Amino acid sequence: MSSKKMEDSLVGLQNHMHNYALMLTTNKNSARDLCQETILKALGNFDKYYDNVNFKGWVFTIMHNIFVNNYRQALRQKTILDHTDNLLLLNLPQNSAFNNSESDYAYSEIIKAIHSLDEQYKTPFSMHFSGYRYLEIAEMMELPVGTVKSRIFFARKRLQEILIDYK
Repeated sequence: MSSKKMEDSLVGLQNHMHNYALMLTTNKNSARDLCQETILKALGNFDKYYDNVNFKGWVFTIMHNIFVNNYRQALRQKTILDHTDNLLLLNLPQNSAFNNSESDYAYSEIIKAIHSLDEQYKTPFSMHFSGYRYLEIAEMMELPVGTVKSRIFFARKRLQEILIDYK
């Protein structure tokens, strides 16, 4: 295939390439960038294309490989390596809200909302929130497991109603 014929074929595939790039990236600007990179790579590797190979498939394979490589590179850049000796902070979220007055306020509002629940809902909810399993709660409260599950469900529902501003 001559370089002029390849250029014409690439121009003819632009709409299809853009649609495929949009499907991969879900962003118009990223899709345009991906198309440009694909065209540049295809033109740069003109000597590696054989006439008996499906041209459209060859171009789309190049596009897919560029997308996957860019995605993997973005994932590697998001990886944070921590070389500190203090392993306590290792699993702490980066946007931790310690010493934040807003988080203290929200926490106190949540505790106040939990304490405003009826005792029959507050106790199983608090126990479940503390890490007890449904069966353990049922045994301690001498209730059927289904009743415990429904009380926890109703407690969650009521808390969502009370704390609707915090969603």
